[in-house]
Amino acid sequence: MALPKRRHSKTRRDKRRTHWKLILPNFGECPNCHAAKLPHHACLACGYYNGAQVVEIKRKAAKGR
Repeated sequence: MALPKRRHSKTRRDKRRTHWKLILPNFGECPNCHAAKLPHHACLACGYYNGAQVVEIKRKAAKGR
């Protein structure tokens, strides 16, 4: 197995890692409930996509004491 003869510098290491970055997803607004949602995905809050309900969202029952 080949091993490097000399140590790589920090600059060379960091140049290689310049593309290791996180990209924040773009959020849009749901036209039905105005919650934040990913584009081209059904809304997680109401289940609507393109003006029609495609997913039934189950609501958690509130605990009454």
